[in-house]
Amino acid sequence: MSLSPTTPSAAPSVTTGNNLLKTLRKLFSTPTSALGTSIVIVFVLLAIFGPLIAPYGMNEQFYDALRQPPSRSHWFGTDHLGRDVFSRVVLGARDILLLAGLGTLLAVLAGAFFGLISGYFGGMFDEGVMRFFDSLLAMPALLLALLLLGTFGPSRNSVLIVIIIVYTPIVARVVRSVVLGVKHKGFVESARLRNESLGYILGREILPSVLPALTVEAALRFSYAIFLVASLGFLGVGVQPPNPDWGLMVNEARPHVSTTPWALTFPAAAIAILVIGVNLMADGLKRALQGAD
Repeated sequence: MSLSPTTPSAAPSVTTGNNLLKTLRKLFSTPTSALGTSIVIVFVLLAIFGPLIAPYGMNEQFYDALRQPPSRSHWFGTDHLGRDVFSRVVLGARDILLLAGLGTLLAVLAGAFFGLISGYFGGMFDEGVMRFFDSLLAMPALLLALLLLGTFGPSRNSVLIVIIIVYTPIVARVVRSVVLGVKHKGFVESARLRNESLGYILGREILPSVLPALTVEAALRFSYAIFLVASLGFLGVGVQPPNPDWGLMVNEARPHVSTTPWALTFPAAAIAILVIGVNLMADGLKRALQGAD
């Protein structure tokens, strides 16, 4: 008689699921983090189901309803071209969340890789990588983004590349600082004595200690990435018309603010609410993971 070979392998997935549920409970255990998490969930749902929620197309024009204030037929009013502001705000959620989310994810993966390698090996390699990242961090994020977009040209792909380049050094420094404090501990030395591979040591021994700080940093970078995408759209060097980018909508409505203030107010409010929601969620996530430790 023998035990089923699938029994041991099921334990990690059960543990991961339990940890995720505990983290979610802690996120909803305080009013501020519960509010922030709820806001983020609502915007994610808008991004997923936006085409089903929006009553009109993003560039559908109503020539008989130019500059119409909020009403039953146009909840957020119409802009100077007769486009429904509510539909454009809803449909713009997908663009900004996809760009900011994917850019943040790739920046976190790249930053985690460089931070793990640099912190673990140290020496001249660590010095060279960190000094290069310091040179990137010497410039404000928006200025660096503008310089890069001047090279790549304005487009979705360019904005994605900019987010990766701007935030990878920050994530790498956070990961490296954790690795420097962990790599000489007993469980890492034990793995070296067992002649474990580099991938095993970094992925199975050091990475779990990095994950709490990395998760919080990812949430913070996500909020900054949202603001960066919106800022680049506002400056006209990010996502280009006629896409319903929130920053671009604010820029387009600015000359007409005296006649259609709602066309500026609602996309600006969407940016502010989403950024605040992500920051509140990140703060709750930090408390939850510190409590888990």
